Order: sequence, then C-alpha cells, then structure tokens
Amino acid sequence: MLRVGLTGGIGSGKSTVSALLVGHGAVVIDYDLLARDAVAPGSRGLREIADRFGSQVIAADGALDRPALGAIVFADPAALKDLEAITHPAIHRLAAERELAAGDDAVVVHDNPLLVEMGAAEQCDVVVVVDVPEDVQVERLTAIRGMTEADARARIATQATRTQRTGAADLLIDNTGPRDELVRIVGGLWDELVSRSAARPGSRSS
Repeated sequence: MLRVGLTGGIGSGKSTVSALLVGHGAVVIDYDLLARDAVAPGSRGLREIADRFGSQVIAADGALDRPALGAIVFADPAALKDLEAITHPAIHRLAAERELAAGDDAVVVHDNPLLVEMGAAEQCDVVVVVDVPEDVQVERLTAIRGMTEADARARIATQATRTQRTGAADLLIDNTGPRDELVRIVGGLWDELVSRSAARPGSRSS
C-alpha cells in the first residue's frame, strides 16, 4: 500500500484533484467526511465534546450544535486546542480503519486540508500539495463561493501558510491553469504514484 497525503489551501482545487484520482483508481479517504463522522450522534467523539463543553453544544436531535461550539472555541484558543485534542485522534482512528479496508496494494489518498496542521504529513509515503498563489485563492473564493475579499483572506489566514504547505511537499501541483491542463497533470501524477507503489517492498508488482 502507498499512503499519499493530499492537501492544499482553500480554493486551490484540491477537491478536484481528489476526484480525478478516484477516477484513476485511488482509494480516497476524505477528511471532511471523517470530521463529521468523528462527532456523529452516538460517537465517542461527541460524548467527549459534551463532557468538555457541556450540553449546550448538543442540539435537541442529539447532533452536535456546530454554531454553539464554534462560538466557544473560536473565541478561546485554549478551548480550540481542547476540541482538537478530541477530534484529531478520533479522525485518525477512522482514517486508520478505512485505510486497513483498502487492501495491501491500494494507492490510498488521505485528502486532508489540515494535513500539515495536524502533523500528519510525516506519516505519509508521499505528500502531494495543490498550490496556487493567494490572489488566485481569493479570486476563486469570491467568484465561486460568493465570499467577500475580507472573508476569503480571513479563511486563508486560518490555514497553514503557502510556504508551510509547499515545504512539506514531495510532489507539487500548480493549479493556476485551465481544467484540461489539471487533468493532464493529475494523469502524470497517477502514473508516478503507481510506479512508487509498485516499487515498494512487498508489492505484488515489485
């Protein structure tokens, strides 16, 4: 199995790259989905959140009240760290379960917008970073998602810096061009990943 970390800043096109890799045959583990599963009703993560932050962050239907929790943690850095200490291990547990189910010869892509922030890059065989300049991120977020420029720059500022992400990269995808160029780039990326997977000790193709 080849463990690939895929990340990129908001508006970089990481999700498009992830979808293209699925089309080539990658097993993609989507960390946005894992983050929701980690705090689903009845989960250990949700119980730990309720223990730490109180019943006011649990909605009437038993689900997490995200606005209520957000109001607490985004105003208190210590509270945010407490939340991350609950959710990050829960996400890692779910990711490990899904990776185990993928099979020994799979190319498993951990599609994680917080790969660098969570310190997970070091656990990957290959780190792929989708990169665009900040001005391109802002342009896409305002044009496609309807954000104001101030909101877009604020969201970007909450993530790892471009330098931090590119510094963690083994392979870098420049996604400033048109979609057909990205399709071509991802095709070449897939060939590289398959080659690396085949060369790993224990691979049936090695």
